[in-house]
Amino acid sequence: MSRVGKIPVKLPDKVKVAVVDTTVRVEGPKGKMSFPFNPKISVVVAPGEVRVSRPDETRLSKSLHGLTRTLVKNAVEGVVKGYERSVDISGVGFKAEAKGKEILFTLGFSHPIVFKLPESVTAEVDAKQTHVTVRSVDKHLLGLTVAKIRALRPPEPYKGKGIKYTEEMVRRKEGKTGAA
Repeated sequence: MSRVGKIPVKLPDKVKVAVVDTTVRVEGPKGKMSFPFNPKISVVVAPGEVRVSRPDETRLSKSLHGLTRTLVKNAVEGVVKGYERSVDISGVGFKAEAKGKEILFTLGFSHPIVFKLPESVTAEVDAKQTHVTVRSVDKHLLGLTVAKIRALRPPEPYKGKGIKYTEEMVRRKEGKTGAA
């Protein structure tokens, strides 16, 4: 048995989970989400918990067992607490501005970049316009969105200019030295 897969996912009071064919739907106080799972795996909703099981001991079934249980756990945690990821912008004149479901980035290019946020993702920019906090109930979609934002101008190693994750450490390189 998978060490991760055999642990049942506990359901808080306000969370509803439904399994329709090969889709798990989760609703909670922060929102709702759904995701597909492999038909080899069975997901059973019991009172107060969700159990994931596999039919056999093949390598594929073992890996899908733990994966499906983790996806259910992340969905339940997302609709209860939500997920949050933040990025910092550094560089002279580099800034961000939130306008509804869009973020306007000024990153040293000849034009500003308009980044459209996906449906269940929200963003907040601080007063200095150099710190962007992105929130969502879907952990996967949040990670993809923040990675796309960082890819607009990744941090460069000489001056450290660009967009980096808040917890990321950018390794700095030494610049050129003059010939003696």
